[in-house]
Amino acid sequence: MLQVGDPAPDFTLQNQDEQPVSLADFAGRWLVLYFYPKDDTPGCTKEACDFSAALPDFGPLNAAVIGVSGDSPESHRRFIAKHNLTIPLLSDPDHRVHKAYGAWGLKKNYGREYEGVIRSTFLISPNGRIAALWRNVRVRSKTKSGESKHADKVRQKLAELA
Repeated sequence: MLQVGDPAPDFTLQNQDEQPVSLADFAGRWLVLYFYPKDDTPGCTKEACDFSAALPDFGPLNAAVIGVSGDSPESHRRFIAKHNLTIPLLSDPDHRVHKAYGAWGLKKNYGREYEGVIRSTFLISPNGRIAALWRNVRVRSKTKSGESKHADKVRQKLAELA
C-alpha cells in the first residue's frame, strides 16, 4: 500500500484521444491523479466537473489534474463532450495502474463483497513522490458551513505543499 513519501508507480496509458500519457510527462510539475469507477455516473460526474471547474486554480500551482478509470477512450470522449470537462481522462481497462496505486480492491456494498475501484486521489510531487493521498474519497460531503468538495480539499493541500 502506497504511503506519503513513496515513489509514484510509473504508468503509460491512453488518454481520451488515444494518445499515450506517462508519469514522466509531468516531471517537474505537481500531478493530481485521481481514480474513479465509471464515466457518466452521478458521483464520478460530480468529481470530474468539480476538478474541471477548479482546474484554473491548479495551474498557478504548477499542477496538472488527470482522471483514470477502466473506461475506453471512446467512452471518455463522450463523457468529456457531454459535461464539457477540461481535464484529461486516461483509460486503464485491465486496472493495472489502479492496482499499482492501491485503487483496486475488495469493496463492500449492501452486505456483498466484490472487487472494484476504490475512489482514490494521489498528489504526486514534481520529483515523482507521493506527497498526499486520499482513499475511499467522498466527492462531496456536508459540513456545518455547507458542502465540501473533494477537489477543493486537494487544491488546498497542494497550496500548502507547493
